[in-house]
Amino acid sequence: MRVLVVGAGPVGMTAALLLARQGVPVTVLEAAPSRELVGSRSICVQRDVLDVLERAGVGSQVADVGVTWTRGRTYYREHVVGEITFPEVGEAAFPPFVNTPQTIVELLLEQRIAEEPLVDLYYDQEVVDLSQDDDGVSLSTSDTGYRGTHCVAADGPRSAVRDLLGLPFDGMSFAERFLIADIRADLGFAQPERRFYFDPPWNPGRQVLLHPQPGGVWRIDWQVPADFDLANEDLDSRIRAIVGDADYEIVWLSVYRFHQRRVPRMRVGRVLLAGDAAHVMSPFGARGLNSGIADADNLAWKIALDRENLAGPALLASYDDERGAAAAENLRITGETMRFLVPRTPEDRERRLDVLTRAVDDESARPEIDSGKLATPFTYTDSPLTTTGGGLCPDARLMCGKRFRELGTFVVLTHWCDWRPADEWERSVVGEVIPLDQEDDTVLVDALRLNPRQAVVVRPDGHVAAVVTEPQGGIAPLITKALRRATGW
Repeated sequence: MRVLVVGAGPVGMTAALLLARQGVPVTVLEAAPSRELVGSRSICVQRDVLDVLERAGVGSQVADVGVTWTRGRTYYREHVVGEITFPEVGEAAFPPFVNTPQTIVELLLEQRIAEEPLVDLYYDQEVVDLSQDDDGVSLSTSDTGYRGTHCVAADGPRSAVRDLLGLPFDGMSFAERFLIADIRADLGFAQPERRFYFDPPWNPGRQVLLHPQPGGVWRIDWQVPADFDLANEDLDSRIRAIVGDADYEIVWLSVYRFHQRRVPRMRVGRVLLAGDAAHVMSPFGARGLNSGIADADNLAWKIALDRENLAGPALLASYDDERGAAAAENLRITGETMRFLVPRTPEDRERRLDVLTRAVDDESARPEIDSGKLATPFTYTDSPLTTTGGGLCPDARLMCGKRFRELGTFVVLTHWCDWRPADEWERSVVGEVIPLDQEDDTVLVDALRLNPRQAVVVRPDGHVAAVVTEPQGGIAPLITKALRRATGW
């Protein structure tokens, strides 16, 4: 049987390609009759997500077509009150952030799916019924039935699968509205950068966010009044306040309200919910698309092992433990950001005004400004799969010619100790054993702060499952125990 993926957005297609990489056949069902490549939607892709997309076959393309930016500045009225720069790329394959519109990411993923014989994608297939048993999941559309071992629900914020499972989507919606526009214009910036404006003279009492995109296009988010009417808006004056006398072209316009919601659990039996079907949040901090791709990365290897009867009973359950905790953290962080951006109480408004006013002359006040904390990889420290660690392992070029983050399998790193798989189960689970003491580069040893006679168990998604030290009786039992735990036994 195949795995069923509902939703052909970036999360669903990434999940399908990662499963195919593990040798799993996949059927992707999309309710829409065709793909609409309109507007930028999500644009900011972080480095670790580019690594995931590279394993799916499109990371380099997404990075190459996008705009790399290394600086962000925050303004209060006409004053710079914050600046962030990103570190050098170093051993990483990709820059910290690349702005590539979601529509382009989707197009690249679909082109890759067309080349992948293990993935079939069908449009105009709205799921209307779902059932599951101990052996698999059955889905029905208006004219066809499908059967699979597992189902990935990546069908967006109005998820049909979520409704069929009877899961609530609790949370809240913000009353504030934002005009989001893609504008092609030359803003005269010396280099691409993110700019956030609090209370600029051309949008008084509210804020504006600017992000560069490919092709000379800028994504501009204006906070607008509750009674904003796009049809009667003087858009030229609004845009001229930013671009001046420069020529400009409106590529796309939309008016949004932002939401903070999540499901109470991200796994129901053999159905795993991912991306906007499981959680939605405000876009400030770029945690939407990035967390959805991380969901896909987390679930793909777990489903693959479960299908091969190599996983213990706790492996699928750990998807909710890990990605549910990540969703909760993202909602907490974006909630705090929105509390600063659109304060709802007199106390919050007074605090924001005080922070922004002090930050003009007092640099110590600037860390209190919250215009969106950019996403970072979640650490699975408290996961039932983690012995020690949980963080994302750094990237490095290996002597075999590959990059570490490309491997996509269980890896055991040894440092001046010896280990080999002892039985058929270990040989089936562990894809690579890498003696770091034989590698020319010490990047991984240094980054993981390894001592001689230590070993590291790394999961297929690149997260550290365990760091163990060889005792007098040998290191093999400790590695076996960590591997068993990391696979849900």
